[in-house]
Amino acid sequence: MARNMNRFEHFSLMIFNISRYWNKIAANEMKKHDLKGAYALYLVMMSNSGEAITSAKLCELWGRDKADVSRAVSTFEKRGLVVRSGGNSYRAILELTEEGKRIANHLNSRAELALNIAGVGINEQSRKNLYDCLDLITNRLKDISEKGLPKCNADS
Repeated sequence: MARNMNRFEHFSLMIFNISRYWNKIAANEMKKHDLKGAYALYLVMMSNSGEAITSAKLCELWGRDKADVSRAVSTFEKRGLVVRSGGNSYRAILELTEEGKRIANHLNSRAELALNIAGVGINEQSRKNLYDCLDLITNRLKDISEKGLPKCNADS
């Protein structure tokens, strides 16, 4: 770091950079399949869900808007990666085709490789602690974002 950052700056910069680098990796991997990097997680989530999944569920799990999920699913359908069955387009069951599964498996293995390389030197307990802390921070920030920050003395 070029200068001493406060806690907010440091946290924000780390989260921003992790997201930026991860999106760049996803874009590079998806380019091989002529797909947008932002769609990588949808394929992985469909592959790993272990249950029937809908566009509505993808929105809920990934926190994305309906339009983004609809564009991704539409692209997947046109490319023969996904088929829909039952219900309207938003509540229809999405199922990966064999080609969709192949690409999702490829993405899963590439993501695992990236995380393994990025995590060299981090033992399993430290990794678990990191994810536990990130889960806690995420859930609390979500709660704050929905309810607002409590008043403090500086607000008077």
